[in-house]
Amino acid sequence: MPVKLSPVSRYVILTNRKRAIVAFVHSVAFLILALCTLATVVRPLRMASPPSAWIMFSVYFTVSAVLLTLTAFSGRGIERLYFGLCTASASFGFARQILGDPRMHAAVYIRVAMLACAVAAVASIARAHRLRRSSA
Repeated sequence: MPVKLSPVSRYVILTNRKRAIVAFVHSVAFLILALCTLATVVRPLRMASPPSAWIMFSVYFTVSAVLLTLTAFSGRGIERLYFGLCTASASFGFARQILGDPRMHAAVYIRVAMLACAVAAVASIARAHRLRRSSA
């Protein structure tokens, strides 16, 4: 007889409500940050670019790599969707940092859309943990 898993037991990384709330807060913060970057102009990265551009390049590269790893290790379903959306958002920020606005201006809008969807996904995960806790 197959064992039926509860929706909450499918999570590998966001295994409890506290982790889901931390992920939610991070997602909302990065969504606000992405909204703030709507008004900024990013120039293509060059060897003569200022150190701040290279720092942002390093940050986006590192965050994209870490989120890609978390996506690979996450459970199936909404948890993987959440980490995939966050990875896509960071990757578009990385591409925009390299190519600049003339070539990747749409990346800002894509980042905002991906993060808005990620906020909805992680809110759903937190809600599933809350419902499991209240029914137990």
